[in-house]
Amino acid sequence: MRVFALFLPLLLSGCLFGGGGDRPAPAPIRERPGGPVTLNGPTPRETQQCFADLSREQVRYSALPDRDFGGGCIVTGAVQLLDIGVPVTGLKSMKCGLARSFTAWVRFAVAPAAGQILGSDLVRVETYGTYSCRGIIGNGAASAQRMSEHGLANAVDVSGFVLADGRRVTIERDWRSGDQQVRAFLETIHGSACKRFATVLSPDYNAAHYNHLHLDMGRGPFCR
Repeated sequence: MRVFALFLPLLLSGCLFGGGGDRPAPAPIRERPGGPVTLNGPTPRETQQCFADLSREQVRYSALPDRDFGGGCIVTGAVQLLDIGVPVTGLKSMKCGLARSFTAWVRFAVAPAAGQILGSDLVRVETYGTYSCRGIIGNGAASAQRMSEHGLANAVDVSGFVLADGRRVTIERDWRSGDQQVRAFLETIHGSACKRFATVLSPDYNAAHYNHLHLDMGRGPFCR
């Protein structure tokens, strides 16, 4: 049981080295050579409710078709976020539940914390993206046979935040910053993320996450 507990965080993690160009390459999974296949079928009630929730919160989005990319990378119930009130870079398709939690986190945690703790409005969130058909890599060893949550469009990697006064707070540079206000800001939004997402991985988890917060709606709860 103790051995399983040690490996549980890795199994929960849908992200490992994915993101900026200076990070180790993720474990690719071979997609279908002919491209994705569109899956036809009724939209589940849960997904319909999620779409309604986004519309009620005045989030601009585009519903995407369900697609099987091959290699186990299947994206269903996904949306492309167009406008959540704050510009966000790097977003591709996201499962609707992830998009709903991410939007709420930015609006009701990150933006208020920026104003209250850092004294400036949030004007942009920077990410390394969402969907990527790949397996898990962690601790220097490949386990590509296990699908990353990114391969299901169920994870997002957040790298930084830009403020109206011109400051840019990044996970890589500022996670262990000596600036107490910046540290308080990052600790606050990390704590909020842990209440909204199933898995949250920060630089405190392992070296693979030195420059981003991995947020997913897969297995959990796990927060580090």
